[in-house]
Amino acid sequence: MSIAVGLVLGIGLLLVASTWLWPSTDEIVREAPRVARVRERIVQAGLPRVSVATVVVVSVVLGTAAAAITLAFVPVLVLAAASGLIALAVPTVVISLRARASRRAQRVVWPDVVDHLVSAVRSGLALPESVVTLAHSGPQPTRDAFAAFETDYRSSGNFSDCLDRLKSRLVDPVADRIIETLRMSREVGGNELTTVLRNLAAYLRQDAAIRSEVEARQGWVLNAARLGVAAPWVVLVLLATRTEAALAYNTGIGTAVILGGLVVSVIAYRVMIGIGRLPEERRWFQ
Repeated sequence: MSIAVGLVLGIGLLLVASTWLWPSTDEIVREAPRVARVRERIVQAGLPRVSVATVVVVSVVLGTAAAAITLAFVPVLVLAAASGLIALAVPTVVISLRARASRRAQRVVWPDVVDHLVSAVRSGLALPESVVTLAHSGPQPTRDAFAAFETDYRSSGNFSDCLDRLKSRLVDPVADRIIETLRMSREVGGNELTTVLRNLAAYLRQDAAIRSEVEARQGWVLNAARLGVAAPWVVLVLLATRTEAALAYNTGIGTAVILGGLVVSVIAYRVMIGIGRLPEERRWFQ
């Protein structure tokens, strides 16, 4: 009986916490700006069911585990703390890399999305039906979002609300511009929609080509930054496995050397990344 009561209590607590652990991606939630930005990155990374709280918990667990494992093999307290801090940032870094890769892949397909919209509008379809066609004939990376839009529109018929939910799924500044263009054309009317969309497609193709060329040229800067930051720490870990080196690093001077190296590594890495990476376009229509 006590086991059954415990299971029921655990299920109840899980259901209560599910609102924060697995929030609905279809709801527009008012969040703090920083939390909202983190949430956008998670959605861009293709993990819409993962909450910010889950990322924080995983980061803390990884950081604690990394610090404990490092301390077990390399008995240097400050080095264990540094490895814990690095592991603490691993989930955030992985999410950022996935989000950046997703945006890079989507940047190539947006001109095709616009071309499909232009073709659908010129064939005489209404704007909602033109958007729905992207769920079947649009580029593969965006079909799931437009398929969800089709389901929403078939069930509610509210074009504006469905566009808002579509923006929250795509989480992309280019998608925001396309969606707001469609919204304005729907509400205001006019015959220049196809002209505007064609100009937008031409601009997007030119921008994607320039970005690809610059990123290819600056790729060596990013690789040099990663190698330059990782190499000294690999050497430090190898040295710290020796007993006399571990004793030296556990002194005050050794701790200051490691902490100073950590600060310099972080600053140098951020500077190199800032030099070698193009600025990302901001979302103005959220």
